Amino acid sequence: MKTLQLKGRIFSGKGKGAEFVNLSWAKKQIEEKFGFMPHPGTLNIRLDGKNTKMKKALMNAGGAEIVPAPGYCRGRILQASIMKVKCAVVIPEVLGYPEDVVEVISRANLREKLHLADNSWVEVKVTL
Repeated sequence: MKTLQLKGRIFSGKGKGAEFVNLSWAKKQIEEKFGFMPHPGTLNIRLDGKNTKMKKALMNAGGAEIVPAPGYCRGRILQASIMKVKCAVVIPEVLGYPEDVVEVISRANLREKLHLADNSWVEVKVTL
């Protein structure tokens, strides 16, 4: 099994990831496909140039598809870890979604569990 390592800085988002994770159909699929009920929020990571290019590889790497309810966008989720904490990278299939951003979900609040703040550097190991 291959892994891809992405590095970037933590930043505060607009709460859209939290809205997605709190949708009943999204929570159900995440639990079924990844074995955990997600914390109601995402960890936003802004990638640097080299890592932005690697993110494009994730879009073609497989993972699990999240099938949306009518009116919502599709997305892919890939198994990952941050500092040995199990998590998953969410890649929304949204037109205009920033190429340099990844969102991470976990059963725990990753900011609290890993003592992360805005501008903290973090490395995400994504399982391909």
